Amino acid sequence: MKKIKVGIIGGAGYTAGELIRILLWHPNAEIAFVHSKSQFGKPISDIHSDLIGETSLSFTNQISNDINVLFLCQGHGHSISFLKENNLPKELKIIDLSRDFRLGNQLNRNTAVEEPKNDFIYGLPELNKNQIQNTRKIANPGCFATAIQLALLPLAKAGLLKKEVHIHALTGSTGAGQKPVSTTHFSWRNNNVSIYKAFQHQHLDEIKQSLNFLQDDFSSDINFLPVRGDFSRGIFASLYTKTAAKEADLRALYEAYYKDQPFVTLTNQNPNLKQVINTNKCILYLEKNDDKILIISIIDNLIKGASGQAVQNMNLMFGLEETTGLKLKAMAF
Repeated sequence: MKKIKVGIIGGAGYTAGELIRILLWHPNAEIAFVHSKSQFGKPISDIHSDLIGETSLSFTNQISNDINVLFLCQGHGHSISFLKENNLPKELKIIDLSRDFRLGNQLNRNTAVEEPKNDFIYGLPELNKNQIQNTRKIANPGCFATAIQLALLPLAKAGLLKKEVHIHALTGSTGAGQKPVSTTHFSWRNNNVSIYKAFQHQHLDEIKQSLNFLQDDFSSDINFLPVRGDFSRGIFASLYTKTAAKEADLRALYEAYYKDQPFVTLTNQNPNLKQVINTNKCILYLEKNDDKILIISIIDNLIKGASGQAVQNMNLMFGLEETTGLKLKAMAF
């Protein structure tokens, strides 16, 4: 197979840095250009210093159409304007890492009578793998949304989401992006924890959309408390809801749902965050207490929650094994 020529827009941020790192070692990919208005002309390794010695590429302010896939890594709201302002080839595959196209692009399985609001497929492989393989436009999921959906999809598929869902999820400082703000400074973040956007986080809409896609009668509240953690990367989500199902039956349900999903693993051991850092894995843990099921879901927010999942989607779009270039090793300590 010929190399997949890749273009990246918005190359200076954390997700773009991870994307570049993964693609440099991807056996079927070749980075044609990395675009950045703020950093053009500078060596990429000046901004993404972990890439020193790995690449001689520099940022550009030019866009070439001689590519097969374009990754959009700009801030939320910029992808829509970029696509309006640039006349891209119709056959070009696009993977957008913002939230601009995540909503309105999938319909309930049982009541689909109208056209989706946009032509981007929601790029959660564990939900939409077949559609991803047959499209040219992907809306990559949010990081919290990825961890939370992977924890709940098997329940929704079985129609077992009947009660409120309670979620407490910690994220590292990289989840806020590279631009410095008051709550990402080391002196504020270190030895500190805080809740933000309680019950109103923007990822709730895409979570509800996916759950209703699988279980159209789910209408209970999702009580989501996002927490800023005093670490740089990773998401540790703990969820619970009420169910009459037995733990053994729930475990079998999850094992069946994720049987053919290479990046989701069900464990019998209470997990810790470092088991997934620097990988494209999601580790799930189930524990039944009386009438409540506890689900722990852990991912690396920059990889499975962003750039790794984007490459996973690229692999599927180009007919590659979806693990290609993504067999990354976790941090042991």
